[in-house]
Amino acid sequence: MTWILVLAILIIVVLAVSYAAYCIPFHHPGRTESPYDLPPEEQYDPYREKMTALIHTLDDIPFEAVELTAYDGTKLFGRYYQVAEDAPLQIQFHGYKSTGQRDFCGGNKLAREMGMNTLLVDQRSHGKSSGKTISFGVKERFDCLSWAQYAAKRWPGRPITLAGVSMGAATVLMAADLDLPPEVKGIIADCPYSDPGAIIRKVGRDSMGPASILLYPFILLGARLYGGFNLNAASPVKAVRHAKVPILLIHGEDDRFVPCDMSREIYDACTSPKTRITVPDAAHAISYILDPDKYEKAVRAFIASLDMTNKMTPEKGAHTL
Repeated sequence: MTWILVLAILIIVVLAVSYAAYCIPFHHPGRTESPYDLPPEEQYDPYREKMTALIHTLDDIPFEAVELTAYDGTKLFGRYYQVAEDAPLQIQFHGYKSTGQRDFCGGNKLAREMGMNTLLVDQRSHGKSSGKTISFGVKERFDCLSWAQYAAKRWPGRPITLAGVSMGAATVLMAADLDLPPEVKGIIADCPYSDPGAIIRKVGRDSMGPASILLYPFILLGARLYGGFNLNAASPVKAVRHAKVPILLIHGEDDRFVPCDMSREIYDACTSPKTRITVPDAAHAISYILDPDKYEKAVRAFIASLDMTNKMTPEKGAHTL
């Protein structure tokens, strides 16, 4: 009986550690972050006032609340901003434990200035979307597909681009090898990680040192047991090997959260038409804030290269292509 007791204790310990390991990166129930809660790191200090002003501007723009049900029953929420009735659409996905208003305070402005309607979504387990688990893009890629299908059905024939920041960038890239509607013409990925497991291991090393490698097997097990997903089921690097649309990658060279080299890995693996730009001195997810001219030039050139058959109607006072 002793060995049975020891085995039972061992199983209990493994399950408990796996649950704790699941909770740290993945468990996120009912949390609503404020878009004004900017990263505390000193890298962001020079840009807080500018980012706050952009968020205020976006908050003041009227939008249509949009809801849909994901493939697994998760309720998803988005904000639809219309510039012109027949304008192309950009669907935008924010990053990990963030908000669309924060991560796209600049990118949404740019899209509107270019004459695009925008659909700014709350990723599952964020904002007004339901769910309890963040899966680093593994499940979210199918949410991306659902949003693209929704848009294609509501606005048939309307050109669509998918855009994401950080985990949102990984999400749209991981959707690149899914059966996206033909309306999807391209993908813009700002500071994406190359692989969910790789970014978790990197952040673990940053916070816990080499000992974090001992926790990683429990993270994988916790994801399966309590999150209902396989962390290794998908990655941007895997997906872009089968991408069918052009991809623009943007990354800050001083990104201390998602290393700039990760977008290089994605670029090297990508088999569809691709462009990659880096922004010197830019921290994570603020390339637009630091160098809006370079960012805008790259995005405009990328959009101009796509088969965007609908004419874009810029906002009043906005630049034209």
